[in-house]
Amino acid sequence: MSKKRTTFLLFLALMVVSFWVAQANEVSPDASLTIDEGEGNFDEFFAEEEAGDPLESMNRLFFEVNDKLYFWILKPVNTAYTTVVPLDFRQCFGNFFDNIASPIWVVNNLLQGKFAGAGIELSRFLINSTVGVLGLGDPALQSFGIKPKPEDFGQTLGVWGVGEGPYLCLPLIGPLTLRDTVGFAGDALSHPITYVDITYLDAVAYYTTNKVNMLSLHPGLYEDMKRYSLDPYISMRQVYLEYRRNKVLDREGKKNILNEL
Repeated sequence: MSKKRTTFLLFLALMVVSFWVAQANEVSPDASLTIDEGEGNFDEFFAEEEAGDPLESMNRLFFEVNDKLYFWILKPVNTAYTTVVPLDFRQCFGNFFDNIASPIWVVNNLLQGKFAGAGIELSRFLINSTVGVLGLGDPALQSFGIKPKPEDFGQTLGVWGVGEGPYLCLPLIGPLTLRDTVGFAGDALSHPITYVDITYLDAVAYYTTNKVNMLSLHPGLYEDMKRYSLDPYISMRQVYLEYRRNKVLDREGKKNILNEL
């Protein structure tokens, strides 16, 4: 196998594994519930609403595969990355990646009829791309108080009335529903990076760096979830499903807790 192909496969593995664990970072940006180690566990908190999981046996198998890949690949890479790259730089990189994705959020706000949200995202993109030096800073929030209004294609499908379908834990990708799987593909196809004349290796490197950088800003979430849960598979499933349902309904989840770990 050539050196170039080996490098490509390594980046691909890092990208897909990091996307899976990155769900934990994206699940609860506004979490408010705290966990008391001496009382209860995640499964009790999320037992109220049963998940549609007809493929649980297969999903559990893939969950275990992804779990091994996290500890064998992603965790060592993330540890090295946080050691080498200072926090201030990682925060700037996070702003940059969010800014590039803004057109996706503008389009999905429009598709959902949220014209004010689309205007907010467009304003943020213009301000941060100029005053924020290509999006490395976030003056739209810090100086003007304009909070982001991210919307993805999975949410758009939900607003249009498309059912979420069965829960899936995909190998190397992780928790999704059938609806969000279609939405994930739609977001990938509409991402601005798709229309830049770059190689596949460059695109994989971009997505991998994005996800690893995201994880570096929220260390230890997945491991803490496992530590405090009797059944990590159920906890991950319920947190993900409630988070996505709340996103479609534009409400804060009263039990979104992963960001508090």
